[in-house]
Amino acid sequence: MTPPGRWTSCVAHFDDNVRSFISEYFISDRKVLFIAGAGFDPRSTAVGRLLANSKAILESLLIQEIRPNPHNELLSRANTNAEVLSRLIANHKILPIDIFDSDNAVIGGRNVVKAISLQPYESITDIVVDISALSVGISFPILRYLIQRFSGNGSKINVHVFVSHNPIIDEAIRPIAGDTPGFVHGFRGLWALDSKASAAKLWLPQLARGRTTTLQRLFDFISPHDTCPILPFPALNPRLGDELAEHFLTEMENTWEVDTRNIIYASEDDPLDLYRTILRMEDPRREVFSETGGSLLVLSPMGSKVMALGALLAALERNLPVAHLEPIGYELDTSIATANLEPKMVHVWLEGDIYLSRATGI
Repeated sequence: MTPPGRWTSCVAHFDDNVRSFISEYFISDRKVLFIAGAGFDPRSTAVGRLLANSKAILESLLIQEIRPNPHNELLSRANTNAEVLSRLIANHKILPIDIFDSDNAVIGGRNVVKAISLQPYESITDIVVDISALSVGISFPILRYLIQRFSGNGSKINVHVFVSHNPIIDEAIRPIAGDTPGFVHGFRGLWALDSKASAAKLWLPQLARGRTTTLQRLFDFISPHDTCPILPFPALNPRLGDELAEHFLTEMENTWEVDTRNIIYASEDDPLDLYRTILRMEDPRREVFSETGGSLLVLSPMGSKVMALGALLAALERNLPVAHLEPIGYELDTSIATANLEPKMVHVWLEGDIYLSRATGI
C-alpha cells in the first residue's frame, strides 16, 4: 500500500482562519524571517500587513525580480509596495534578483537560492514565505531550499507558506512569454536520467487565459505521450473551467489530443486538492509502467498561485520535473488591479516542530 502523502494531513488555514492563526501564533516569543516579493502585484503587502500587526519579532527579505525593460507603471507600483513593506517591517533587506543573464539565460532561481543561503538563521523560530507576488521561477526554488535545509535534521525552525490570492487579479496579470522553455531551478526531477529516456511522459499543464503561446512552446519542449490539462473547479466563477476548456479547444483536440476523461479538475482555493490529485495519479502509473520504461509526470503551473502551490507540494514530494517558460515581462490591467478586491488567504505549515515525529526526507 502506498503511504499517505507527506502533506496529506498537514496544518493549513483558509481565509479568516489565517488571520486568526497569525494573531494567535505569532506572539512575542516568535522570531520571524519574512520572505516576500516586493513587486507590482496588488497583493504584495497583504500578508506583510497582517504580520506587522502581530507581536512577533520580525525581519524581512524583500525580493525584487529584475527583468529587462519593465513598464514604468509596473516599476512605480513595485517601488510603492517595497516602500510600504519597508515601513511595516523596519528590520528589512531588499534583494534585487536578476532573472536573466546578459545572454538571456534564466538565472533567477539560482540567484535567489544563493542570496537566501547567506542569511543567518540561528535565532529564527519561523520562516514565512509569502508567494503572493513571487513568480514560479523564484518561489519554487526558495521553498525547495528551505524544506531541504530544515527537514529531517532535528531543526525546530518552522517553515510556512502564505498566499494572498484573488482569481480576478490573476487574470489581470498577463505574462509576456519568453523564447526558451526549460525547468525551474531545482525541479528537473528525473528528466535527464538515462533510465527515464523511454518513460511514458504525462504532461499536466495548468490552463490559464493568455497562455496559448507559453503552453504551445512547453508542449513542443516536453513532447509528451499524453496530456491532462488542469482546470479550476470549484471556482469563484463556476463557469471558468468550461470557459478555459472552450478557449483551448483547438489545442486540446488537435495538438494535445486530449481525451475529455483525462481533464483534471482541482479546487481554485485549496492547494491540497491538486496536491492529492497529482499523487493519486502518480502512484498507479509508477506501477503500471514499471516494466516498460517507467512513468514521468511533468508539471507546468501557471495562473492561480494557489493551484501552483499544490503542484509545488507534489513536485517536492515525488521529485517531479516542473517545465516552465520564464516570462520576459508582464502586462497589468490596471482597471482591475486598482479595484477594491478583497483577497482570500491560504496558509500551509510546511515544516517544523509540529512534524518532528514524522519521517521526513525530500
